[in-house]
Amino acid sequence: MKTGVELIVAERTRQIEKEGWSAEHDDEHGREELAQAAAVYAAPCQIFEMCGDGGRTLVLTDIWPFDDEWDKRTHKYTGAYDIYRDEWLKKNKARRIKELTKAGALIAAEIDRIQRLTEDPTQ
Repeated sequence: MKTGVELIVAERTRQIEKEGWSAEHDDEHGREELAQAAAVYAAPCQIFEMCGDGGRTLVLTDIWPFDDEWDKRTHKYTGAYDIYRDEWLKKNKARRIKELTKAGALIAAEIDRIQRLTEDPTQ
């Protein structure tokens, strides 16, 4: 079984080799969209699935920064809060690990993008 770090490295490699998300492409996302997408993938569904309790309502905004076609989350808002989260995770472990892996790879891409901002091209 691969570790989390190994899964993230493999996913980042896949993003570059299969999706074509090069450094140049990532540099076009200067509003921290990569970090924003990572946050969305990493967020537990509770952030998106809130139900009213005693008449109180909590509304949260989905911060997905890209076109819907790139949104591969499995836990988009459905209108129901899953109070049995651990049971859901047991049944959907592979899907959740895949989302967290994508989040880690996007964070790595954002870190690299920020580091390139401070590189001195003369050195």
